Amino acid sequence: MVANCEKLKSSMKMLKVGVFKSDPLGLNLCICICTCLCPLLQPPVSLSLSSFPHQPLSFFSLKILPFPFCLAVQKETLRKQEMGFSRKDYEFLTEIGLSSSNLGCFVNGTWKGSGPTISTVNPANNQKIAEVIEGSIQDYEEGMQACSEAAKIWMQVPAPKRGDIVRQIGDALRSKLLQLGRLVSLEMGKILPEGIGEVQEIIDMCDFAVGLSRQLNGSIIPSERPNHMMLEMWNPLGIVGVITAFNFPCAVLGWNACIALVCGNCVVWKGAPTTPLVTIAMTKLVAGVLEKNNLPSAIFTSFCGGAEIGEAIAKDRRIHLVSFTGSSKVGLKVQQTVNERFGKCLLELSGNNAIIVMDDADIPLAVRSVLFAAVGTAGQRCTTCRRLLVHENVYQTVVDQLLDVYKQVKIGDPLEKGTLLGPLHTPTSRKNFEKGIEIIKSQGGKILTGGGIIESEGNFVQPTIVEISPNVDVVKEELFAPVLYVMKFKTLKEAIEINNSVPQGLSSSIFTRKPEYIFKWIGPQGSDTGIVNVNIPTNGAEIGGAFGGEKATGGGREAGSDSWKQYMRRSTCTINYGNELPLAQGINFG
Repeated sequence: MVANCEKLKSSMKMLKVGVFKSDPLGLNLCICICTCLCPLLQPPVSLSLSSFPHQPLSFFSLKILPFPFCLAVQKETLRKQEMGFSRKDYEFLTEIGLSSSNLGCFVNGTWKGSGPTISTVNPANNQKIAEVIEGSIQDYEEGMQACSEAAKIWMQVPAPKRGDIVRQIGDALRSKLLQLGRLVSLEMGKILPEGIGEVQEIIDMCDFAVGLSRQLNGSIIPSERPNHMMLEMWNPLGIVGVITAFNFPCAVLGWNACIALVCGNCVVWKGAPTTPLVTIAMTKLVAGVLEKNNLPSAIFTSFCGGAEIGEAIAKDRRIHLVSFTGSSKVGLKVQQTVNERFGKCLLELSGNNAIIVMDDADIPLAVRSVLFAAVGTAGQRCTTCRRLLVHENVYQTVVDQLLDVYKQVKIGDPLEKGTLLGPLHTPTSRKNFEKGIEIIKSQGGKILTGGGIIESEGNFVQPTIVEISPNVDVVKEELFAPVLYVMKFKTLKEAIEINNSVPQGLSSSIFTRKPEYIFKWIGPQGSDTGIVNVNIPTNGAEIGGAFGGEKATGGGREAGSDSWKQYMRRSTCTINYGNELPLAQGINFG
């Protein structure tokens, strides 16, 4: 043993100059080497480091540990140094409960995760921000069992009391508005004003839902039978599943969850796989409100995970309504799966939105609107303007002004002030942009500006304007990027036909001052989309109206108006308070 200790002492002297300068990695490396050099030395053994006066006091209580453990510590230290949290500009993430490694499932009041570990990245440079351990099917089942029990309690809480809980959620969001908005911008890639605006949208939904909680009204219906009363009752469904997409990683949750909660439903949320930090941060705020009010934490259950979690939600008979936001292709599969078990489905799918500019339009107003509608969120909104239809009399004027403002678009880090165009969300998105441009060219499209990628570490592309025929196949599809198709028309009738010619039916807008054009546009022979605007962009909808579209957009309606009815079960109730049994339609039975 003495010989081994001498061997250790000699080894430490050799290493002290070259290794300890790189503390803490040098420390870990030195421990590991020393443990290897002294295999007969049984840990833990105290080690005096008085020969290293340049080390901090905590250094002198060091104990030698087995090599495998030391190697693990060394790897962990390396990993932490590689994570984004070593960057000063990411420190704000700790203010919303995030760390360099995060558990991705909130199940029955506990954070856990037994699925794969993924890295979430900043689209502006494709560098890691943090790691998240996703959920497994086992985590999902545990969460659903707890959620089913919580639903029995939550649906019995009076609606105005449920509204007060949602009010508190809104207050919690207000207290972290800037941090959450910055996180959305960092992880999704949209510019900071849009990130903050997205969180504000949830706060607005909370305010809307609080008022709604006192207005979940039924109806009194006159009965044709004497001493009878008919009425409608609205009751909770039980559990609502919400599957959201990367482009609005928390706002779409707000559209659904705020309404679902005041309607008496528990919520099971699967966030987008590429924005897990938003999912975790949002859930922590909601969980804090539930805990403060001594309510079952399983009222709100969330999962970070991939397709298997989404498939489980679609198949689960315990989930009465599934709200899905994503592509038309995937949405169709979700709808088919939910329909097979006779569940309810609310779909918010692809858009292929058009703006029509008539020859009497306020052109500067139209150009500003098109810029925001086509370039905002790097063309990754479902309500992005993808087709610009311009009357032939003003076509060149509109295109020239649009080309001028496109030259002024600042492209760069979405967190930097003044940036108007951030990156696409993933490298795959950038590749799809490149493929899309090639298809556009092959089908006769003429690139007026843009059309290329920007060489950088991030997923940046040029905002693009393409002159093209409205009849080619590529125009009928949704390219999720800042690509705007421009085309001429002669009459309003022709413009409406072009607007309605695509499979999708989400949003549309017309720029005109003539009442006859406006009312034709919004009438039965006008636009066939769910959102029909006049003199404003196709995007940027307010929460007070019902949001959603027709055709391949899915037919769902979320947020305002009477969208709440989709989150409840309607019962028609007939009450006989007399002593006779008159039958409807005058039937005499015996």
